[in-house]
Amino acid sequence: MHEMSLCEAVVEIAVEEAKRNGAKHIRSLVLEVGVFGHVDPDALAFCFSAVSHGTLAENARLVIECIPGSGWCLDCAKTVPMTERFGACPECGRRHVQMSSGDELRLRELEVE
Repeated sequence: MHEMSLCEAVVEIAVEEAKRNGAKHIRSLVLEVGVFGHVDPDALAFCFSAVSHGTLAENARLVIECIPGSGWCLDCAKTVPMTERFGACPECGRRHVQMSSGDELRLRELEVE
């Protein structure tokens, strides 16, 4: 389960940032998880309480936002929704699509006190 190591990294980043800003406790974290990122949001949430135990993030609220896939079609010159990583453009059917979202794992927001 790689979600455990990903969660450890997220908590480490959050705690470092909170300490750098003089915070005593992390109240909540907002993570963006792309649908193509091979990360199970439920497993990530499950790991969070274990990983955050004994840190500034203990008892913090974890909010996971799933980011849909999208890409830029080089043939259509449009941003299009994507349902698979290397899928065809839903507009023209060609496969000249550069993914622009859907594979991220980003700590977007951190609420501290």
